[in-house]
Amino acid sequence: MSGAVWFHGGRVVRPEGVMDPGWVRVEGGRVCETGGGPLPAEASGAEVVDLEGGWLVPGFIDLHVHGGDGADVMDGRARSIHTIARFHASHGTTAWLPTTLTAPYERLEAAVRAVAEAMSDEREAAAGARVLGVHLEGPYLSRERVGAQNPQFVRPPDPSEYERLLDLVPGLVKKMTMAPELPGARRLMACLWARGAIPSLGHTDASFDQMAQALDAGHCHGTHLFNGMRGFHHRDPGAAGALLLSADSVCELIADGVHVHDAAMRLAVRLLGPDRVCLITDAMAAAGRPDGRYQLGGLEVTVEDGVAYLTHGHNLAGSTLTMDRAFANTMRRIGVTAPEAVRMTSTTPARELGLAGQKGDIAPGFDADLVWLDEALSVRGTWVGGRRVHG
Repeated sequence: MSGAVWFHGGRVVRPEGVMDPGWVRVEGGRVCETGGGPLPAEASGAEVVDLEGGWLVPGFIDLHVHGGDGADVMDGRARSIHTIARFHASHGTTAWLPTTLTAPYERLEAAVRAVAEAMSDEREAAAGARVLGVHLEGPYLSRERVGAQNPQFVRPPDPSEYERLLDLVPGLVKKMTMAPELPGARRLMACLWARGAIPSLGHTDASFDQMAQALDAGHCHGTHLFNGMRGFHHRDPGAAGALLLSADSVCELIADGVHVHDAAMRLAVRLLGPDRVCLITDAMAAAGRPDGRYQLGGLEVTVEDGVAYLTHGHNLAGSTLTMDRAFANTMRRIGVTAPEAVRMTSTTPARELGLAGQKGDIAPGFDADLVWLDEALSVRGTWVGGRRVHG
C-alpha cells in the first residue's frame, strides 16, 4: 500500500492490554506507530479509519481450516484455496493453514500442490487471508478415534510415504496431526521436528502414559483438545489429561459451544493459560453456507442449525465456526479478557509458526494484519499486510 493510514476512535487491543482510546499508523504494509488518546495532528490530510468506538485487534491466525463457502482444501484446486481464504478473511482471519483430511497419497499430494500453486499467485493471494503453510490432519490416526475422518484410508506411519509428502514442497508442511501410540510414530515425530514442522497429537486412543511419553520427547500440539481423543476420567486421565498437565504443549480448542462444553474450555484455559491455547475453527466447506448435505473426506455430512454431523454415525464433522465467533465466544462464554482472546487467536499461533515479532500484535514493525470489530464483536473490516480485503 502507498501512503499512511491512521486508525483511531476505538480500543486498540494488544496481547498485554488495551489502549482506550488508541490510534495506529500503518504504512508500507506494517504498523509504524501506536499511541493512546486523540489522533495526532500530523494525521491531518491522511487516510483515516474511524473505528467508531469499536475494537482494533491483531488479525486472527487459524491453524486448522478444511474449507468454507462451499470449497474444500481436498478439492485439490488453487481456486478452492482462494475461495476459502476470501471467505475467512471476511470473518477476521488474516492468516491460516489449509488442512487436509485422511485420504490416499495421490489426493494428499494434489492438495499440497494446490496450496503451493495458490500461494504463488500473488494477485489472488492478496485478496484474502494469507496462507502460511499446510496442516496435514492424518492419515496416521487411531481407528478407534477416527471421528469424521474416512476410516477407509487410515493407516500406520510409512516413512517412504510421509517423507515424500513432506518433501514435495520443502518447508510447506507446518504441522501434522498423528496418533502417537501407533507403531513408528516416534520416528515420524522426529522427521517432523527435523523439517521444522509441529507434531500435533490427535485422533488418538493413547493412554495417559503413552501421551505423556510422547510429550516428553519434544514440543507438540494437541489437535482439537478433548475431541477425537481418549478423554479425561478420574481413573483414566487419558490423552486429554496428559495434554492438560504437560509442561509446554499447545492445544487447539474449537470454541463453538458445541464441540467443547464451556466449563471444559474454562478448565483448559485456566490450566494451560492463553499462551498455550490456539483457538481454531476446524471449519468445513459448509461454513458460510445454508444447512443441508455436504461432503467431507468422501463422507456425507448433514448440517442442522449450523452444526455439522456425519449423516451416518452422527459424529461431529468439523464445524461451521469462524474466528470472529470463536473470539467472541471465549469472551462471552468463558469470560476471558480481550487481550487474552487476542493471545489465543493471534499471538500464540503466530509464535508457534515462528512468526513472533512479525504477526500477533499491533506494535511498530509488525505486519499490519488488523481486524476492526464493532461493539457486538462483528467484523467491520479486515486488513492483510495493510491491504483492506474486507469491509
